[in-house]
Amino acid sequence: MQDIENRADIDLLMKEFYEKALADDKIGYLFTEVAKLDLEHHLPVIGDFWESLLLGARNYQRHGRNPLQVHGELHQKSPLKFEHFERWLELFNDCIDRSFEGERADFAKQRAGMIANRMLSFVSSNRS
Repeated sequence: MQDIENRADIDLLMKEFYEKALADDKIGYLFTEVAKLDLEHHLPVIGDFWESLLLGARNYQRHGRNPLQVHGELHQKSPLKFEHFERWLELFNDCIDRSFEGERADFAKQRAGMIANRMLSFVSSNRS
């Protein structure tokens, strides 16, 4: 297996992850019913986010989005809980492990864990 090397790798990872996440019994409803996620719009944005983190691109900044705010708004609609972030991380890491290995793949898993913890901390401190 190869490491995450370019935007095409990130796009593949995001496509595989969201296919699993949207169909998941524990968290799928958060994407489909609560966020009403439009994948055609979301995949390029989230791809820009991960490309910024993993490859140093600056594409995500142009979206003017704050991921904490976005998830805080989602939390107001339907409380995000520890088990949601735990499942998100499990699916994300599984998708990485199925297709990639190397420093960037490891870094992506590490950052995903940090993001999940930060999001959980943020929504827990901003309860409705």
